[in-house]
Amino acid sequence: MDSSVPRRVHLDNGGRAPWHPLAREAFLQALDDGWADPRRLHAEGRRAARLLDGAREAVAAVLGARTEEVRFTHSHTAALHRAVQAGAAGRRRAGSGIVVGASERAAVLHAADAAGERVTVGVDRFGRADADAFGAALARPGVALAALQHANGEVGTRQPVEQVHEAARAAGVPLLVDAGASLGHAHVAGTWDLLAADPADWGGPAGIGVLAARGRVRLADDGPEDPEPWAPGGVSVPLAFAAAVALESVQSDLAAAGARRRQLVDRIRAAVTEVPDVEVVGDPDSRLPHVVTFSFLYVDGEALVTELDRQGFAVGSGSACTASTLEPSHVLAAMGVLTHGNVRIALDRGTSPEDVERFLAVLPAAVGRVREALGVQGL
Repeated sequence: MDSSVPRRVHLDNGGRAPWHPLAREAFLQALDDGWADPRRLHAEGRRAARLLDGAREAVAAVLGARTEEVRFTHSHTAALHRAVQAGAAGRRRAGSGIVVGASERAAVLHAADAAGERVTVGVDRFGRADADAFGAALARPGVALAALQHANGEVGTRQPVEQVHEAARAAGVPLLVDAGASLGHAHVAGTWDLLAADPADWGGPAGIGVLAARGRVRLADDGPEDPEPWAPGGVSVPLAFAAAVALESVQSDLAAAGARRRQLVDRIRAAVTEVPDVEVVGDPDSRLPHVVTFSFLYVDGEALVTELDRQGFAVGSGSACTASTLEPSHVLAAMGVLTHGNVRIALDRGTSPEDVERFLAVLPAAVGRVREALGVQGL
């Protein structure tokens, strides 16, 4: 490798973080020990079933749930879809209303549209849902389900989950908490009735999702009959085992890793304000430790991502779940902040202070070149 070429730095780890080293080891072990169908009664099947049960038990311990309340799905999106569909169907007699925050993932918003009548609660300029408005919406008749993310993976803002869960319990409405951006990075309290999480976000593999449902929640399956209604056809035992091992590993030093990355994010938030016409978005205090987003006026987001990629830095832009469509972020739009010229950063546990300083050193010039190419330099 040419020593003159700087090492690439991946700063777009939201939803696709590098595999934790122990997850790799666990995956390879499970390829040897857990390749068989865990539903079979022979020795190989029983061995695979023990690995799968162990993975569920490990995830349940982190969530503060019972093992039987935790299931694996084919992906995080599949977990969200199944939670909304089955949760709404299970309370069909109560009504068809599904109350959601405006900054939820597109998967939740689309599932709510398909499963019932979506009632959207607005967010403030930090991206935080209005807890009082959420409670008022839950108190109305005809509400089957509520959904609120633990924290927003695009801007990092934490949501008032505890307050909303209290209102949901008072109204008798189950609350789905999307912890896809939080689990493995921050403590997730037990204030949920349904919970979805994303192993690929905490250093586990893609192709597997987590869906937990409290025993008190009534769920109904509208799909074709299958022995595994949460994941028709079953899930990969090696993927599930690797996901659980990765989660246990990152939980072991959650506070220390969070504090270190929070310092790096604070450095980024302070430094980017030195670039003219920039808006740093999201709550500066009540937020995830590893996520930061900022937007530049007079800048095309796609062009800026490409320019930074040329400099050796992989960053995100727009909504994490709609970036490939090149559409404006629905999260930023709901917040009423700049929706163009957006850079989204999610730090991995391996991101170093040197990586951050190198990024901050090239960012102003990269923004300047994009503005010059668009003919807006000096405005």
